[in-house]
Amino acid sequence: MHQLLLEKALKTLDNAYAPYSNFQVAAALECADGSIFTGVNIENASFGATLCAERSAFAAALSAGKRQFVRILIIGGTAGQISAFCPPCGICRQFMSEFCAPDFEIVLYNGEQFETHTLAALLPKGFLL
Repeated sequence: MHQLLLEKALKTLDNAYAPYSNFQVAAALECADGSIFTGVNIENASFGATLCAERSAFAAALSAGKRQFVRILIIGGTAGQISAFCPPCGICRQFMSEFCAPDFEIVLYNGEQFETHTLAALLPKGFLL
């Protein structure tokens, strides 16, 4: 499954809008029903308004009525060249915790190998109501 998610993410990486950092990120989100939604980072001159690829993929899935998620694969690098693992930022981790179980898989790819983490491992003490 990682390979299919990687192919989907790679197809969208060039759609990233990153004129300020020149660091493009793409994500492919797998839903429980097998459907896959992609997203890219969308930067903004007001940096706080920047949308990460992970939340972009979730927004697409949620807008389509999806609510159950299995895993997300994240790739990124300068000028669209995958160069390192790109773990989700803290905001994205907390966002994921709103919709995903602690065993939700976060798959990272650095251009050579995959690395898989659970949401619980990357967000051990998320904000809860």
